[in-house]
Amino acid sequence: MSCAGNTEVDTPSIDRIAQTGVRFDSVYCTYPLCTPSRASMFTGMMPHQLGIDGNQQTISPMHRPDELGNILSAAGYECVYGGKWHVPEISIPGGHGFRKISNFSDWELADKCIKFIKKPHDKPFFLVASFDNPHNICEWSRQQPLPWGPIKDVPTEECPNLPSNYAISAYEPEAIQAERTPRPRSIFRGSTMTDDDWRHYRHAYYRLVEKVDLEIGKILDALDEENLTEETIIIFSSDHGDGLGAHRWNQKSVLYEESTRVPMILSWKNHISANLVDTKHLISNGLDIYPTICDYAGIDTSEGLLGQSLKPILESSTVIVDPGHPGPSWRDHLVVETKFGEEIGGLGTIGRMVRTEKYKYIVYNWGKYREQLFDLHSDPGEMTNLAIESRYNGVLNDHRDLLAMWTERTDDRHSSHESHPNSLPPVPGRGY
Repeated sequence: MSCAGNTEVDTPSIDRIAQTGVRFDSVYCTYPLCTPSRASMFTGMMPHQLGIDGNQQTISPMHRPDELGNILSAAGYECVYGGKWHVPEISIPGGHGFRKISNFSDWELADKCIKFIKKPHDKPFFLVASFDNPHNICEWSRQQPLPWGPIKDVPTEECPNLPSNYAISAYEPEAIQAERTPRPRSIFRGSTMTDDDWRHYRHAYYRLVEKVDLEIGKILDALDEENLTEETIIIFSSDHGDGLGAHRWNQKSVLYEESTRVPMILSWKNHISANLVDTKHLISNGLDIYPTICDYAGIDTSEGLLGQSLKPILESSTVIVDPGHPGPSWRDHLVVETKFGEEIGGLGTIGRMVRTEKYKYIVYNWGKYREQLFDLHSDPGEMTNLAIESRYNGVLNDHRDLLAMWTERTDDRHSSHESHPNSLPPVPGRGY
C-alpha cells in the first residue's frame, strides 16, 4: 500500500481509510491459506481448533451458531455478504447468518454493495465486501487468463526491482527448499523463474492491488454520498499474503513475513483516532477482528476467545503513540500455523510460527535446519537464521517454550502430541 510507504504502487482508496483511522503495522493471519484463515476470521478461533488445515474443508455445524454472521443477525443486524467466501464454497451458501448480495465476482461486487448501501435501512447493517484480487497473481504466475480482466505488461526496465531479500538465505529449512522444487500441479514456482520473470511478477501483483483499490473506492464513495461514513466502522484486511519474490518464493503457505503478515486498517471517521500507525501491538486478524466487531456491536465475548478487542486501542491515541511497550493486558506473542496441502501442490509439510516483539521463531515437521529464528528489528527481511548460533540458545528455548505452552493451551495436536500422525517431532531439549 502507498500509505505504508510503498512507492511501486498507488492505493488512494486504501489510503483514504488509513487517513481516518488506525493502520496496524504488526498484523498476522492465523494461517497463510484462504480457507483456514477465513474460517478464523468468522469464528475467532485458530484453524486447528476448527479442524481446518486445507482449502476443501468447512466450518463444523457445532461452531455455526457462534459464527460472526449468525451472532450479529441475532443481535439485530442486517448481515449481507458479497464476493469470495471460500470456506470452502467459493460463494457463500446459506447457514452462515448472511444474505448473499453478490456471487464470487470482482466485476459485480462493488456495484452490488453500492446498491445495498443506497437502499433504505431500518436497522444497522454488517456488510462484507470480499474481493478476490490481488489473488489473481496465482493465475498470472500459472500463465492462465485473469478472471477479472487483463493487466497491461510493460518492458522489464519499467518493472519493480527485485526485493532486498530476493536471495535464498543460508540455512533455509530443507522442507521449504523441497516445496520450492518444481513438480506437476504445484503452485510453488520459485525455482523455475528468472530474475526478469520475478520483476514482471512483482509488476503484475502491484497492478492487481491497484485494480482492487479502485473497486474499494467506489464503496467508500457510496458511503460518503449516503452520509453514512461517520456512522460506519470500516475494517480493511486480507486473509494472507503472497511471497512477492522474497526468498524467491511465490504464493502463500510459507511462514515468511510476506505470506503471514497482512494489512489491517480500522476507521470510524471522527470517532476513533485518525491517521495513526500502531507499531506496538501484535495483532492476529483471525482472532482479533471477531471480538472487536462484537465489542462495538455490544455483544459480550469475554468467555472463551483467544482474541482481544481492539476497541480500547482504537479509542486511545495515547496507547498507540506511547513509545513504551504495550500494556500488560495485551499479548506478548502470537502463533501462526501452516500446512503445504496436497491440493495446492504441496508435500504436506507442517509448520508453526511464534512472533514476539523482537523475534520470530519458525519450526517445520521434517528436514535439516527445520528451525528458524530471526531478529526482525535488525533483519526484517529474514535473511540470517539465528537458530544455528549457540549464543542464541536462550532466545531459541524461550520461543520453543512459548510454542509448547500455546499448543498445550489450545490442544494443537499437530505440534504437541508425538503420537499424532501429523505432529511436529520434539526439538532436542524441549518436550513439545
